[in-house]
Amino acid sequence: MTGTVAVLLAAGGGSRFGGEGHKLLTPFRGAPLVAHALAAALGSGLRTIVVQGSLDLSGLAAPSVRLVDNPDWRQGQAASLQAGLEAAAEEDAEAVVVGLGDQPLVPAAAWAIVAAAEHPIAVATYGGRRGNPVRLARAVWPLLPTEGDEGARRLMRNRPGMVAAVACPGNPADVDTVEDLDRWS
Repeated sequence: MTGTVAVLLAAGGGSRFGGEGHKLLTPFRGAPLVAHALAAALGSGLRTIVVQGSLDLSGLAAPSVRLVDNPDWRQGQAASLQAGLEAAAEEDAEAVVVGLGDQPLVPAAAWAIVAAAEHPIAVATYGGRRGNPVRLARAVWPLLPTEGDEGARRLMRNRPGMVAAVACPGNPADVDTVEDLDRWS
């Protein structure tokens, strides 16, 4: 097994956004929204996999990034998570750190801190509240949902003894709407 891999989920259609164009490509602080999350994942020092679906993100990804297509992205977040886990398994990863492409204020340090945790599941916390990214040891991958719009939350609820909360810097603001974008710009 070869370490921990970052998996950035960026496959969704951004249907709640309500603005012009795709949410992930919308300018945010001088760059496309998703570019901030991608830079943080890369800045953590982890090999990085980006799960794409509704958009081709190859124009934004560094050559070192592995892009994985999720043709089932409309099925919800679980399908994207499974696509990322499959790619990580191909790279013989022992764990993944999963984050979201629409959370531009989560810094590289949060990814690195969560990656260093040794629990089967480690979740970033911000001011005591859980957020992303989340570290998932390979042993828990078979327990994760394979359908629906939920990633590891259900597993964390059902197996709280496997979960460690890890205090992180940054802000887990999730940009779902134009109002969110305006609030955090």
